[in-house]
Order: sequence, then C-alpha cells, then structure tokens
Amino acid sequence: MTAETLPPDGDEYGSEPPRPTGLLDVLSVAAVVLDIRGRIVFWTPQAEELFGYTAQEALGEYAARLFIDPEHLQAVTSLFAEVLETGQSWAGAFPIRHKDGSSRLMEFRNIRLLDDLGDVYALGIAADHSLLQRVETDLALCERLINQSPIGLALLDPELRYLLVNPALERIDGIPAEDHIGRHLRETLPFPDVETVESALRQVLTTGTPLLDQYHVGRPPADPDHEHAWSLSFYRLEDPGGRVLGAAASVVDVTERHRAAGEADRARRRLALIADASTRVGTTLEVEQTAHELAEVATPELADVVAVDVLDSALACRRTRGPDDGTELFRALALKAAHPTVALRAADPPGDLAAYEGDRLVTLCVHSGRPVLVRHVGDQDLRRIARDPEAATLLARAGVHSYLAVPLVAHGEVLGALDLKRTRNPLPFDEDDVVLASELASRAAVAIDNARWFQSVRNTALTLQRSLLPNHPPHQTGLELASRYQPAQATSEVGGDWYDVISLEDDKTALVVGDVMGNGIDAAATMGRLRTATCAYADLDLDPGAVLQHLDKITCDLEHYIVTCLYAVYDPHTRRCRMANAGHMPPALARPDKAPVLLDLPPAAPLGVGGIPFETTTFDLSPDDLLVLYTDGLVETRHHPIDDRLNVLLSFLDEPRRPLEELCDLLLYGLRHPDDHDDVALLVARTL
Repeated sequence: MTAETLPPDGDEYGSEPPRPTGLLDVLSVAAVVLDIRGRIVFWTPQAEELFGYTAQEALGEYAARLFIDPEHLQAVTSLFAEVLETGQSWAGAFPIRHKDGSSRLMEFRNIRLLDDLGDVYALGIAADHSLLQRVETDLALCERLINQSPIGLALLDPELRYLLVNPALERIDGIPAEDHIGRHLRETLPFPDVETVESALRQVLTTGTPLLDQYHVGRPPADPDHEHAWSLSFYRLEDPGGRVLGAAASVVDVTERHRAAGEADRARRRLALIADASTRVGTTLEVEQTAHELAEVATPELADVVAVDVLDSALACRRTRGPDDGTELFRALALKAAHPTVALRAADPPGDLAAYEGDRLVTLCVHSGRPVLVRHVGDQDLRRIARDPEAATLLARAGVHSYLAVPLVAHGEVLGALDLKRTRNPLPFDEDDVVLASELASRAAVAIDNARWFQSVRNTALTLQRSLLPNHPPHQTGLELASRYQPAQATSEVGGDWYDVISLEDDKTALVVGDVMGNGIDAAATMGRLRTATCAYADLDLDPGAVLQHLDKITCDLEHYIVTCLYAVYDPHTRRCRMANAGHMPPALARPDKAPVLLDLPPAAPLGVGGIPFETTTFDLSPDDLLVLYTDGLVETRHHPIDDRLNVLLSFLDEPRRPLEELCDLLLYGLRHPDDHDDVALLVARTL
C-alpha cells in the first residue's frame, strides 16, 4: 500500500487512529540482521540496550565473535547454518556475552530472509529471557487468579461493554460468559439502581479514582425469587503510556452476610416488638381496650391488616367446650390497617357479632387451639377466610396474599383469635411470624382473660350495688330531691358509696350518704348491710348521733372495713335539720343571695373505729335553701389539694335555684375526670 492509498487519519478506526500499546517497549525486543557470513548488517536501538554495543561498534562485525563465548561457538555456528540452508526458523534461549563481560540468557527467534536480489540473510529477534519469564509468570498468575478467583471479575471497554468475564461472575449473575461479551453493563446488572452504578463507573473512568466496596441489592436472573447482595469495586485501566483502556470491576457475593444482617435486624425488631407489647398491651382492665392495643402493636410490623375477635361465650364467661366442627359466634373487638384498604370493609366492625361456620379458618383456629398459616393465599383460601363471597372479593381486591390466625389462649382456654393479613408487605408469613404472633397473642390473651373476669365481677358488683340503691328519691314533704351514682371511671372498679332517702313519721325525711372503703362485691355487700341497718334505726326516730353509734357497732363486727357516713333528718314543719358526721366530707349549703358554704360539723372518726361518740348538730333551713351531700370521689384527685377542690365545688353552687337534675350533671361533669379512681354518690335537696 503506497502513501497515496492510505486512508485518511481516523477513517479506518473511527474518530481517531488507535494509539500504539507499550507492551513491546516493556519487553524491549531487539532486531539484528546477519549476512550469510555472519556479519551484522542491521542493528536496532533495542539491540544496543540489550547487548551493550552501539550501532557503530556492532555493524560489520561478526556476531559470533562479538557476543558468543568460545564454548558455545560451534553450537551457534551449526544453528546459524541450519537456518540459512533449510529456511526453518529456530527459537530458544541462549547465553550471550554482554559488552560489560557478563553472560546473559536471551530468548531468540531466528528466521531466514531473502532480499529482491536473492541474497540470503538471517533475522534474529531477541529479548531478555528473565524479563520474558516474568511477563509469562505474571500472565499465568493473572489468568489463574481471574479464572479461579471466588470474586467475580470483569473487564469493560470505555463504553462499558464487556471484554472479559471470569467464571465466578458467571455463577454470581447466572449469565454465561459468552452472553456478557459485547453487551453493556446495564444489560446484565440485576440492580434497580443500575443507572447510579453506571454513573459512578463513568466517574471512575474520568477521574481514575477507584470506587470501592459499593453495596447493592437485587434479584439475579438465576434466582429471581430471592434477594441477593453484592459488594462492587471499580478501577480504571491504563497502558504504560497513560491511555485509558477501560475499567475493571470486582463483584463479591455478600448475600449470606446480607441475610445474616437482615435476620439479626429482624430479630432485634421482633424483640423490640415483644418489649413494646409488654408495656402497651393490657394497660387497663378493659377487654376492648386490650384488644385495640394488641392490634396497634401488630400493625404494621407483623401484618398490614389486623383483627382481634373473641368468642362471645368466652366474653360472657360462660364458655363450655362444644363440638370441634360447629359454628362459632365471634364478637369483633378491634380492627386495624397499616394503610387505607378495602380489606377493612371485608372485616367485621368492632362490636359486631358474626357467626363463622366450622370450615372457616378462624373457626378452625379456635377449635384446634393451634395457629393456622396460609403462606400463599389462593381463591379457595379467601373463601375460607372471609365471612361471605362479597368479603372474599374485597380481600382479593385488597391484595391479600398471605394469612395467619393465632388463637388467644389463657389458662388453657381458647378465648378467640388474632387474625393477620398481608397486602403490601411482599413477604409471606413464615414460621418466625407464627412464633412472634403466638407470643403477642399469649400476652394479650392473659390480659383479656383478666379483663373479662374483672368486668364480670365488676358488673356483678355494680348490679348488686345499683339494686341496693333507691332508683329515684321518693317525693318528700317539704323537699325537692335529686341524686346520682357513678362508678369509678379509670379503674372500672365498683366501690361502696351509697345514698339513701328515708321517709319518717310526721313528714320528716332522713338523708344519708356513706362510703365503704374498698372495692368490689364485698364492699357493695357491706354497703347493702349498712343501708339496711340505717333504715331500721331510722324508723326508731333516734337522734342522728345515736344512729351513727349503732352503725359503728355493726361496722366494728365487719372485717377490715372503715366507713364514713353523713346522717341528717329534716323536719319540714320546724324547718330544722339535725345532722351527725362520721368522718365524712362536709356537706355544702347554698342559700339564695348568699355565698355557698361548707357546714361546720364537729369532727368524728369513721364508723368501724369504735368507742367514739358522735355529736348531733341542729341548724335551720329557709325556703329554697340547697343542701348538697356527696362522697369524696366527687372532689378528691391525686393532683390537687382538697381545699382547692372544695372551693371549686362551692363555685358550682352560685345559683341555688338551678334545676336539681341540671345541678347534678353540672357537678359530676364539672368535677369528675376520666382518671378518677373512686366512685361517687351525690344527693341534693332543696327546701320548699
């Protein structure tokens, strides 16, 4: 090809001609040409570097005499003659004598040459043998490292196309080596952030700064159902002249470490969830509140949709074990979703009763007393989860793909079930979830069991107490009456507070308010005994102090009970009121056009102390005077001085002519607080 026929610069190879590589410079390959007599007729600069002689010193000299030791002369002459006569090339290592006198082993390639006149020459190509061995060793080592390394390795060109892939990378990404070559990096990476990876690699090509240990997670084509993790590092490749050849990428499979870290994190979160449940579930003795707390804790860490359903028979404390294949009546107590979903419309609203047949999974759960796990929910499963076909359709629309029901078991009795569904969480329920859900359900079941029995006892006590209280104060001569009883709100306990209105001879009326210290059925029963005794002594027309004296004797005979009581008798004909106090809160008196006051009664010990007399105080009442009798639960709190609370009570009595029913509500809702831990008895009377 002449100069005129050469392609323009860059046309053959793209935008610019390829630059020379530096490998030959590294090897320092020398070329020497000998004529038929063995004289040097061609000498390259590399030959000067290799043998030590300049061109002026070497040209025209006999090569054998210049750098062959005498003991090797015959062998060299024979090889030289064989190459020239037969034309066969020779290759091998041979020692030569350097100009400095040292002997050095050289790697030779000898070839016969012919010029256009037919003259014969010998071309010798030589390189330092030790250098060649080092390069060969490096290449062999690189090849072994690349092919046998457990780390995935790849070479990419400047356009990020694969040039080489080792077997480890084939195993890591599941793509054969031949399917990598020529493809771009983005076509094989199983990462969702592949654009970020490419951008980072281009930055490495630009700056030359390596990018090390970049953590990425994805699903390779060889295992699309499981998440894998890799640590990626990128390096820029350059030749000895500084030309960018491309990039090298190393890929370390850290899936096991990633999964171990994930499991450890999952275990920490589960322990935290259990610890959280210990403090958040069962904070009250309310069944509904406990169920709501359980649903709150389980969402969204454990499930996307959570329902707590209790057997209606268990809730009523009348559970008897029946057949294991019949219909069960559930009362929905709590329902919680981690996000808006139509699955809530498929569930039973809290408070509703729903009958589930024996083939339903929640019924199977309570019958067997064992968890029911459906890892992957199908259409048939939805029909056994939902209450009816319409609800099954809603669950399918919500994307319910995994289901778990865990029994609520306390003291060997199945109370109901914790119902869990996953919609947005892509992972199906597994055995670890069953263990966690069972632990949460077990803790909640004990709290629910305590709450249901407490509510049963409380309801019994409340029923007893209300049955012992007068339903409505009867009409009394000269008096307008109103009353209220309210059990404790914060603890849901029933105490021994009571009030009574007793008709006496000559149109007189006895007004009684008392408080048995304690709670529950025993306190209510004690209250009933004292109320009965008070009615009996009132009929004897005794002085109020004498009535309290008799009640004190009865109370002393009762075990461990202290009772406060206020007993008053009003005579409408004399408009006089006689009153005695046994350690009770002072009554309030409000008169028209006067500031309300607390009546100053002689102090006395509560009933049950014994041996202490009770004084009777007499005072006059005028028309429209208002008398307020109450128990300490109306005014006492844990955070306010009692004097301040009594002043608040008096402030509500600024309008004595206010309707009595309205006044009772005003006092209860104005003075009571949801955190109050005591019940209240309230009796108000207005003289006519």
